[in-house]
Amino acid sequence: MIKVAIAEDVEDIRSGLHLIISSTEGFVCDCVCKNGSEALDMIPVYKPHVVLMDINMPYINGVEVVRRLKPQLPDTQFMMCTVYDEDEHVFDSLKAGASGYILKKTPPAKLLEAISDIYKGGSPMSSTIARKVLNSFNDSHVQQPVDSLSVREKEILQLLGKGMQYKMIADALSLSTETVRTHIRNIYEKLQVHTRTEALRKAYKS
Repeated sequence: MIKVAIAEDVEDIRSGLHLIISSTEGFVCDCVCKNGSEALDMIPVYKPHVVLMDINMPYINGVEVVRRLKPQLPDTQFMMCTVYDEDEHVFDSLKAGASGYILKKTPPAKLLEAISDIYKGGSPMSSTIARKVLNSFNDSHVQQPVDSLSVREKEILQLLGKGMQYKMIADALSLSTETVRTHIRNIYEKLQVHTRTEALRKAYKS
């Protein structure tokens, strides 16, 4: 059962997301916040697996909420909800600790698929945003933590930085998806991180 929390200030969107998630088998959503202040209070208590976080909320925006909550909830995956997929705030959110984002106009089936993906360790995001994340952490000098990775793990980390999903990486390297998943678990363990963004930040630091 995937525990989902929602932080969204527009009532219609908030209600729609809650209905989709709570009425689908395998998902539960008992934490719904209408602004950033509520999110800071309620989400740490609920301890969800996945948070759908609106970027533009009153009082405290979604980027700042993620920045404050991620250290408290390292195993919780934060997925930003936005109107435009190239919103610069998406990039800021990923740097703050979010693991991906989804458009508010996403159909219900795709929304549930994205939640499942991020729960399993994926990072739904466009290649453009993924490149921005990588470039912000990358320079010509790779930091020491990467030295502990095998050649294959470094290969996979580079493909993660390009925004590729597990199946795409598996196809590109002629591996099974489960083998890729195992490699990524090992990468996270060696780098002592929990998400793709944290791995890129630690491995390719600007």
